[in-house]
Amino acid sequence: PGVAKTFAPYWETWDLVHEHYVDQTAVDPTRMTRFSIEGMLDSLGDVGHTAYLSPEDVARMESGLKGEMEGIGARITVRNRMPTILMTMPDSPARKAGLKPGDILLEVDGQPVAREPLQQIVEKVRGQAGTDVTIRVHREGAAEPLQITITRGKVEVPDVSWHMLPGEPFAHIAIESFGDKADEQLRAKLKDAQAAAAKGVILDLRGNPGGLKDQAVFVTSEFLKDGDVFIDQDEHGKRKAVPVKTGGVAQDTRLVVLIDGGTASAAEICAGAVQDHERAKLVGTTTFGTGTVLQPFELSDGGAVLLATSEWFTPKGRQIWHKGISPDVEVVLPEQASGLLPEMEEGLDPAAFKKTEDAQLLKALEILKGQGEGE
Repeated sequence: PGVAKTFAPYWETWDLVHEHYVDQTAVDPTRMTRFSIEGMLDSLGDVGHTAYLSPEDVARMESGLKGEMEGIGARITVRNRMPTILMTMPDSPARKAGLKPGDILLEVDGQPVAREPLQQIVEKVRGQAGTDVTIRVHREGAAEPLQITITRGKVEVPDVSWHMLPGEPFAHIAIESFGDKADEQLRAKLKDAQAAAAKGVILDLRGNPGGLKDQAVFVTSEFLKDGDVFIDQDEHGKRKAVPVKTGGVAQDTRLVVLIDGGTASAAEICAGAVQDHERAKLVGTTTFGTGTVLQPFELSDGGAVLLATSEWFTPKGRQIWHKGISPDVEVVLPEQASGLLPEMEEGLDPAAFKKTEDAQLLKALEILKGQGEGE
């Protein structure tokens, strides 16, 4: 009876809309239900994380974790809490259509995205090659938002990519997301880097929205000898430490980690652990502050609710939720500056690389070089 009383105004409103709303073509029960669920979940205060997925969103998410997506060739991160283009790949559909680093995403195909989880925004932008996506962006200096239509192409999106920094004996390894092959790919790239005589690694977690919790454990364990990766706390406040898996292939490799406002969820587990273990310096800006572990619950319509069912803390017990992981060395990228990804370093000569706008990457390199001098 308590629930019936609490819910009465909801059904009263539902009936009033059906009876009296002036534009009856807009009265769509499925849409009204979905928006109601979204509103209910938003009221919990875990905005940008706990979320409702429509049946279409669920299909997108499943193909995204398998890495089978085509897209526009841009990396999205979060700056000042807004979804922002970090970089566009050379010759990519995004770059050809005029999308620029620093552009703030307002809408994807007419849907506002500012408050959506980064992972979901990324999935909306991706899609089959040959199909169009229309993105509305705010650009510094432009009076009005810009509308850009991009035809998606075949853009390989591996979970992990790497390249030797031009003219330097250090490997730049970027993890795009923690999909189900992240650790397998990382291990292969670390071995390639070792075979190429890399003296150290810059691990790039910028704009990484996270993914699978187990992958966070496996990936972090490549760099740590022992101890815990993180501490899990359930809805009853019970805590359980999640230990490092033995056999990591880069336990002694010199390491610096890049983070920014788009580093979230599983990527924050990784950053928090290497920081607590004093394994590596973190360079960049404070991470997103996800701090909760999402569990998907299927709904009868084929949709799902992603619900935060446990919270995690760093090995030293620091809370991440709403706080994020702070860098050891803060470096802010200017508004229109572009990040560099390993795959963009292919054609760069050492002189051009030294002039990159990616101040975060250059700072990480400086720190890595400095570590060698003290040995």
